[in-house]
Amino acid sequence: MLGPDKRFMTRSQAEAAQIDVGLRAHMLRVYNYMASGVALTGIVAMLASSSPTLMNAIFGTPLKWVVMLAPLAFVMVISFGINRLSLFASQALFWAFAAVMGLSLSVIFLIYTGESIARVFFITAASFGALSLWGYTTKRDISGWGSFLFIGLVGIIIAGVVNWFMQSSALQFAISVIGVLVFAGLTAYDTQKIKNEYSELHDQETSGKLAVMGALRLYLDFINLMMMLLRLFGTRR
Repeated sequence: MLGPDKRFMTRSQAEAAQIDVGLRAHMLRVYNYMASGVALTGIVAMLASSSPTLMNAIFGTPLKWVVMLAPLAFVMVISFGINRLSLFASQALFWAFAAVMGLSLSVIFLIYTGESIARVFFITAASFGALSLWGYTTKRDISGWGSFLFIGLVGIIIAGVVNWFMQSSALQFAISVIGVLVFAGLTAYDTQKIKNEYSELHDQETSGKLAVMGALRLYLDFINLMMMLLRLFGTRR
């Protein structure tokens, strides 16, 4: 017969195991959303870049500004409206965002060779996977990285705007190197944050919306990490 302590330990272990199973299912849902979003972006980008008529219609007219700024609008709507949106609406906005990002990124197929894009994609996927796995499994609390990574992100944005006018290759190289470090850090940081946000007490609707938000964060980390690596290692046409 089990004593009180052993019964308590058994019950605690069972509860911990249940939480662990739920957490793994939640993280798998996040990764599935994120991977599907990246795949949709890639398909749209490739299809759009293969149509000169569509590319001229987008990037040869003021419509390019709509395509370039629309992803930011989607991110803001999802991020600030996630609590008011239904699960279906948040999912629809995420897929729409991924598709519009594909249109926005289609121009890279005109700038870089297909071989170098594929090579950088697989480098990014391997790096992202390793960083995200570390962020999920580490016992170290890396929540303190947030403020430093945010400062780095703001610095990259400001430097990018400045370099828009300067067109300095040296500054662009520095931005890309720092960008790789920042988004590598964000990948691990966001993964741990998504893990810590999970709770078995959340209802299905809330858990679903948390998965969409987590996927959006990891998607942005992946895409930006890939773009920084592409600027460093991509072969231009």
